[in-house]
Amino acid sequence: MTAIAKTIWLIESHLALPVSLDEMAAHAGVSRTYLSRIFPLATGYSISGYTRARRLTEAARILANGAPDILTVALDAGYGSHEAFTRAFRDQFGLTPAELRKRRCLDDLNLVEPLPMDSNTTVELAPPRIERMPARKYAGLIQRHDMNEINTIPAQWQRLQPYLGNVPGAVPGQAYGITTAGDAQYCTYMCGVALGPSAELPPEFVAIDVPARRWARFTHKGHISSIRSTIRAIYDSWLPESGERQAECASFIEYYGPDFNPVTGLGTVEIWIGLED
Repeated sequence: MTAIAKTIWLIESHLALPVSLDEMAAHAGVSRTYLSRIFPLATGYSISGYTRARRLTEAARILANGAPDILTVALDAGYGSHEAFTRAFRDQFGLTPAELRKRRCLDDLNLVEPLPMDSNTTVELAPPRIERMPARKYAGLIQRHDMNEINTIPAQWQRLQPYLGNVPGAVPGQAYGITTAGDAQYCTYMCGVALGPSAELPPEFVAIDVPARRWARFTHKGHISSIRSTIRAIYDSWLPESGERQAECASFIEYYGPDFNPVTGLGTVEIWIGLED
């Protein structure tokens, strides 16, 4: 069982009990920093966000079945008061616990079901190309994202589209998504271009330097919407079995080749994992 699968199992088997990040990391056999970084990349949820959404989803089912005491449901979901539970419930579903109990119907609710623990059937991952690349400079639009709301990343790419092909001195026909920093809740993400020596940047762009290092370059197969399956396979299977360690700084890059079509979501897409020497 992989680190991500172990974490999902621990959350699902302890929904009514508090489990700390340290306990999850110890159970998964990795550091808390590593677990906090890979779980959102592979699942689309921060650990705390997934736990909260799952508890609220199960609470919603109990309420829809006519639970007689909302406070008991709140306590079982890990909330210390009726008020805190109601605020979280409304934020998740757009209605209060009392309103759901009255209507007795889960239709149109944003329920979050358990994530799959067996990732081996999700994607067949081809071996990566391992190569050393020189230091490079990238620039683009940078934004901090809540890892529970990563649907904001496509909107960031939409804002980048008018710049592609119109940045003097940028390497043509390529685009990059770079996770520059992250923690258990948030990540800082840049979408942009690689720069030549004489690039002229728009004022909205931020430039970052990525040091020389070895990279594992994985090819994502299929539509861009399934890219998280490839990411999860990398972190679930390849990285722990390879004996390699991921570098710390700006070591996760999405590469979009000249044939990638942002309208159809098809074309060359790679995931680059920076490796320690």
